[in-house]
Amino acid sequence: MPLSHFHPAVRDWFLGRIGEPTEAQRLGWDAIRAGEHTLIAAPTGSGKTLAAFLHALDQLLREGAGGELPEETRIVYVSPLKALSADIHRNLAEPRREIRRLAEGMGLRPPRITAAVRTGDTPASERAAMLRHPPHILVTTPESLYLLLTAERSRAMLGTVRTVIVDEIHALIESRRGTHLALSLERLQHVA
Repeated sequence: MPLSHFHPAVRDWFLGRIGEPTEAQRLGWDAIRAGEHTLIAAPTGSGKTLAAFLHALDQLLREGAGGELPEETRIVYVSPLKALSADIHRNLAEPRREIRRLAEGMGLRPPRITAAVRTGDTPASERAAMLRHPPHILVTTPESLYLLLTAERSRAMLGTVRTVIVDEIHALIESRRGTHLALSLERLQHVA
């Protein structure tokens, strides 16, 4: 999928910040855009995670073209490590902010795209805030996803999820955590 398929603000951000997409990104975008379950296997630093997130950000930007998005969780990002979850959350802030500025510079009213982290380290006050005001992007771990699916209110929050991104799946796949995650993803699919 060439960058021309992205919203102009997303395309301009990518070209200005990243440059030309990698082969893994181009091929991944084709499959993601087609709505297929997609596994991107490529070396570290090839932009696999950004490939998944860029399409999701593009969809949210297009949907909220009038400046508003419903307070619903649309994207769940699952990482095997709490530290990676925190890094992703921080790393997502910059593109969200910069894409928004570019869209405003084009005379558009882009939506505010929110993100939050839910791991075992998330304070109770932040967990409660997520239930009152669900983030558009939820960054979590397999264990926390399981817990979210067990409680009625948090399970309801996950009912609007459209995209799931599982990062570093190779670290989970052949373990009990991988089996546990597979069951949680099945439950999430049923809920959403």
